[in-house]
Amino acid sequence: MVQEVYVVGHKNPDTDTVCSAIVFAYLWNKWRETGALSKIMKIEGNAIPAVQGELNAETKFVLEKFGIKAPLKLTDGSGKKIALVDHSERSQTVDNIDKAEIVAVVDHHKIGDITTPNPILFFNLPAGSTATVLKILFDKTGMIIPKELAGIMLASILSDTVIFKSATTTELDKKVAEELAKVVGIMDITKFGVEVKGRLSEVQGMSAKEIIMRDFKDFNMGGKKVGIGQIELLDLSLIVNRKEEIYKELSKKKAEGYHSVFLMLTDIMKEGTELLVITDDPKVVEKAFGKRLEGRSVWLDKVMSRKKQVVPPLEKAFS
Repeated sequence: MVQEVYVVGHKNPDTDTVCSAIVFAYLWNKWRETGALSKIMKIEGNAIPAVQGELNAETKFVLEKFGIKAPLKLTDGSGKKIALVDHSERSQTVDNIDKAEIVAVVDHHKIGDITTPNPILFFNLPAGSTATVLKILFDKTGMIIPKELAGIMLASILSDTVIFKSATTTELDKKVAEELAKVVGIMDITKFGVEVKGRLSEVQGMSAKEIIMRDFKDFNMGGKKVGIGQIELLDLSLIVNRKEEIYKELSKKKAEGYHSVFLMLTDIMKEGTELLVITDDPKVVEKAFGKRLEGRSVWLDKVMSRKKQVVPPLEKAFS
């Protein structure tokens, strides 16, 4: 009996990672049904989309808008066939990944430390969203994208590129977004993007811990454990009165073995980030960004992307 393939994104799932799991599972199954990749590789096993955690408000809105069921929850890869989307790092993947068989990776980040004993389908482009990368796979293999999947892919691109304001945005993202918008029938892409991103600005009712952990990722920088969270807001005034509460939770998080913990408060409209910092070495911030901490935070103008504008300079500063 052929094993099922679980398609899963990174921990603390965002819209791109959840929707990419759904879309790639659909594409994998279409390849299996049509034999589209038969000259390259054998596609076996029914693909099932999965997530590692709870969906945020933005992702729930996107799935509900296009009538798509949320993926099942999967946190342990033991004995399973796994396809990874939107990540390729051990710290961000399912537990016991070394006891799983990885059959594919589709991503838009730097290449991580996941390794496989055999050759696999590995497709990675320096685009602003994994959804963009998946659109290229659809095109290259002649698969038609259903309207509802085009909708969640468009939302994913707008989410990950912060409505094309992030430094990760490429011309390919914009081109793909326009093509997907035509499939969905959305005339005003920016308006739809604000509608999508506005859901992540709804922090009322969330605890400080939930705010920090909604999009939190672990990194190994120079042998030190570093955590970086990010929350994108239409206006930072929505959270200004909760900073002390957030700092207390950041300190608790740091006590879990971290050298440094950062939280990016990204203002979508002002196009910048207030970086909240709890660290053993405050100088690392100045080394990374050329600016000293102002108390426990620093304003980084035009910084919108964790992947491209925060992680690389911090890795260099820690090395």
